[in-house]
Amino acid sequence: MASVKICGFDDLEPNQAVKVDIDGVPIALVRDGNGDVFAIGDTCTHGDISLSEGFVEDDTLECWAHGSKFSLRTGKPITLPAYEPVPVYQVELIDGDVYIDPTVILPV
Repeated sequence: MASVKICGFDDLEPNQAVKVDIDGVPIALVRDGNGDVFAIGDTCTHGDISLSEGFVEDDTLECWAHGSKFSLRTGKPITLPAYEPVPVYQVELIDGDVYIDPTVILPV
């Protein structure tokens, strides 16, 4: 599958997560305070909780239910109770638009 256009870069609020679904793959899309855009798996590995409903701080996304923080860069959990990483997807910015390829999971 090729990259899919998700939205315009300016449509993303800084330090907010947005849930997107690409062919059944739930992804949390985040624009951090520095203007970097990340795409990680939207389901917390500790429980079946949507990470996009959580809190963005620096380069982490915190699950609102139990407090696990995940690195936006690597998908690795930074705090317990989660201990399994979430997938991180390739993001491309092309002409001011955000594209994700849900079949390209970046190495941890």
